[in-house]
Amino acid sequence: MLDKDARNDLMERGYSRRQLGRIAALVGGGAALAPFAPSAFAQSQAARGVKGAVQIGANECWTGPFPAAVAAGASILAQGNRYDPDDLRGKLIKTVATVEHLPEERVMPWPGSGDPLVRSVITFCSPSKGLVTADPTFESAWRAAAWLEAPLAKVPMAPGAGADVRKMLAANPNAGLYYICTPNNPTGTVTPLADIEWLLANKPADSVLLIDEAYLHFSEAPSAVPLAAARSDVIVMRTFSKLFGMAGVRLGLTFAHPDLHKRMMRYDGFQVTGTLPMPAVACGTAAYTMADAIRARRAEMVAVREATIAQLNRRGLQVHPNSQANMIMVDWKNRPAAEVQKALLAQNVQIGRNWPIWPNVSRVTIGSADDMMKFCAAVDKVLA
Repeated sequence: MLDKDARNDLMERGYSRRQLGRIAALVGGGAALAPFAPSAFAQSQAARGVKGAVQIGANECWTGPFPAAVAAGASILAQGNRYDPDDLRGKLIKTVATVEHLPEERVMPWPGSGDPLVRSVITFCSPSKGLVTADPTFESAWRAAAWLEAPLAKVPMAPGAGADVRKMLAANPNAGLYYICTPNNPTGTVTPLADIEWLLANKPADSVLLIDEAYLHFSEAPSAVPLAAARSDVIVMRTFSKLFGMAGVRLGLTFAHPDLHKRMMRYDGFQVTGTLPMPAVACGTAAYTMADAIRARRAEMVAVREATIAQLNRRGLQVHPNSQANMIMVDWKNRPAAEVQKALLAQNVQIGRNWPIWPNVSRVTIGSADDMMKFCAAVDKVLA
């Protein structure tokens, strides 16, 4: 239930009482998916593994957390009677702040990254202040804006390119929130930091730029975290669901000025970031400092990704260039991506979906070397 201050804030920004009810549903947990059908259902289906299949459809890591991180998480299970034994939440914040070189007050942990993404739309958009994103990109922000009836502008991306920030600003010079996922989901492409800085220099002073770095650890591109450390209009978002192999463990982070975090958390009484699963917190804290293991896992993925692209190219298929993440965009030429996805599933290979902007292009997650060998073999059968 929204408290009085939150209700007043939302109504002052132009939300109706009906829309307040929708916002309460979005921050209410399980109810959040209901308004997003069928697109959210399709996304959740991609993450629901088919037993016995090669699971390369949801951008999950092909393996679990680092063994030392698993041990750290497991050790906390025996203390499951405590909400937060030994200030584990505080240790996570301190560890992340040290690694990222920013003040602890600018680090906020979350039970996953989906919640803060939707909250950002609620907090910084309104019926008059819209959302601007690239297209294609991760759709949760789109769905939240549509549900809240906030203006939404999607700016087409060129294959192999990052977000076109100049066109994003032109699409809505008075937006409340500009959202850039880099490396982008589903393309894996990076938006140069110089372009992000240009958008910051030219956007409205009262708008916020949200930079989603869920896949940054798979890339060697520079992070936007220094911008979040220095400014009061930038949020950088991270997740442990990708390279760290913790998709089912649920842990995420945002880096931002405390005032932005305070605005985001007001809708449920500042509760959600205090209700973290402690095994996830311990696992994430241990993993975050493992620089050598992170580099090794990145290198393993890159080698498998490049070998997969080479095999698909030999098959005569085009793969969109410049992915720096654990995914590729495969162009099936004249065959609809949904049709190919279904045919591959019949071969026990579960790939990702397509985005409407490119109906014949599928997102394919990079799995293990064995996963990708099976994928390529299945492609040969389907396209024979």
